[in-house]
Amino acid sequence: MGAKTLQHGNTVPVREAEGAREHRKHLASLTDSEVVQAFLDGDERAFGELVRRYDGRLLNFVYRTVGDRERAQDLVQETFVRVYRHLHRFDQSKKFSTWIYTIAGNLAKNELRNRSRNPLVLFQTIKKNWEADHRPLEWEDARLKPDDLYRKRHLRELVDQVVQQLPDHHRIVFVLRELEGKTYEEIADITGCNLGTVKSRLNRARNNFARLIAPMLD
Repeated sequence: MGAKTLQHGNTVPVREAEGAREHRKHLASLTDSEVVQAFLDGDERAFGELVRRYDGRLLNFVYRTVGDRERAQDLVQETFVRVYRHLHRFDQSKKFSTWIYTIAGNLAKNELRNRSRNPLVLFQTIKKNWEADHRPLEWEDARLKPDDLYRKRHLRELVDQVVQQLPDHHRIVFVLRELEGKTYEEIADITGCNLGTVKSRLNRARNNFARLIAPMLD
C-alpha cells in the first residue's frame, strides 16, 4: 500500500516536469511576435524564451561594440530589464529583433559616449570571441585558408583590434552589417539614422577597416 502511495505521489512532479518541457518546446516553435504576445497574455515563461533567443546574439553585438566583456554583459542584462518593463509598449507591427537591437545599441552608444568624456577610461583590448559560423568579412585574405585554425584565430584577433580603432558611429554600423548580418533597413531602424547616412557611414567604415587591416595581412 505504501509503495503504491509513494508511486502515486511521484506522478505529480513528473507530470509537472513533462508539462514544463512540452511548454518550452511549444514556445520554441513560435515566432518572436507570438512569444511576445504569449508574454503579454500572462505567460511569464515566454520572456525566458526571448532571453534564450537573444542573450548570446546581443552579447556578441554589444561586446564587439564596446570592447569590454564584463561591461557588455551588464548592458545586455540592462537591455532585458528594459524589454521586460516596456514590452507592453512594443509596436507589434514592427520586428522584435530590430526593437531589442535598438535598445542594446543605444545602451552601447551611451557607454561609448560616457567613455569619451572620461580620458582615464580606456578600451580594454578586445579578446577572441568569434565563433566559426559568424558572417565572414568581405576582406578576408585569400591566403588564410578556412581550415587553418591558427590563421583563422590570428585573423580574428586582427579584426578585433581594427574594429576597436574605428570611430564609434562607424563601428556600430560596421558591426551590425558585417558581423551581425543586419540589412541596411534594420541598421537604420536600430541606429535611428536614415538609409543614406547608414550607407555613407558603412562605406567609410569599410574603407577605414580595409586600410587599417591591409598592412597587418602582409
